[in-house]
Amino acid sequence: MEGRPFASGLYVGSVMHHRVKPVRHRLSYRVFSLLADLDELPLLDRELRLFAHNRFGLLGFRDRDFGPLGGMGLGGMGIDLKGWAEGQLAAAGIEGGGPVRLLCFPRVLGFVFNPLCVWFCHRRDGTLAAVIHEVSNTFGQRHAYLIPAAAGPDGLVRQRCDKGFYVSPFMDMETAYHFRIRPPGGLAGEPLAVSIRQTDAEGPVLHAALTARRVELTDAAILGAWARHPLMTAKVVAGIHWEALHLWRKGLAIRPRPPAPAHPVTVVKSAILPVSEKAFRP
Repeated sequence: MEGRPFASGLYVGSVMHHRVKPVRHRLSYRVFSLLADLDELPLLDRELRLFAHNRFGLLGFRDRDFGPLGGMGLGGMGIDLKGWAEGQLAAAGIEGGGPVRLLCFPRVLGFVFNPLCVWFCHRRDGTLAAVIHEVSNTFGQRHAYLIPAAAGPDGLVRQRCDKGFYVSPFMDMETAYHFRIRPPGGLAGEPLAVSIRQTDAEGPVLHAALTARRVELTDAAILGAWARHPLMTAKVVAGIHWEALHLWRKGLAIRPRPPAPAHPVTVVKSAILPVSEKAFRP
């Protein structure tokens, strides 16, 4: 692979959450994410000494961590993730056939927890067809929102969907997500952003954002990212519980957890928002 970068890459940046009501609370953490081209995973496993696909490594990706819970394939390693995504697109009447790239936290020394994974699903001509927002909670549940996607003239993708899956015990279910995404590019240093505004009937409740820049995926880059954040994935879980303790101490009540949705994927139609939608600021 000398001289030819992968379609996959690392994205180094930060995650921010800012709750605006009924109490104000803000957090920010430095993180790095993996953008995994699903067709490329076996090649990454062969070419990179510090990356492991479906086995233990410094940085790893296991198929079973994504898609439907309990989905197992040959050897118990997980289902065909690209085939699963293509099946979801076909069932929703959305054209696919192109690359499927998954933005997620990788396993670090075998451990990972992903509150949100973002699947970028493309048509055969390379244009973005849909985004799958895959959400996990700390109760062992996972759910996905499949939303059509189209970039506006400013290059941003804007989407909306109603919340249908329990995540935080301190957040009401009767809310909606408004996504604003700068999709990943293919050049080193290019920016990526996933911003979420969560609203209720009276207005904004929470702003969350991942902002990062691309670093080419090499063994040196993997080692550097790990050296800066050696316990990053463990820190994600610890941080979720630490911040929950802060919210509880600020007086927020725990909301009861409803049953998980009957279907693992919510298909959201006609959810592409116009560029004119009012921008939101954390």
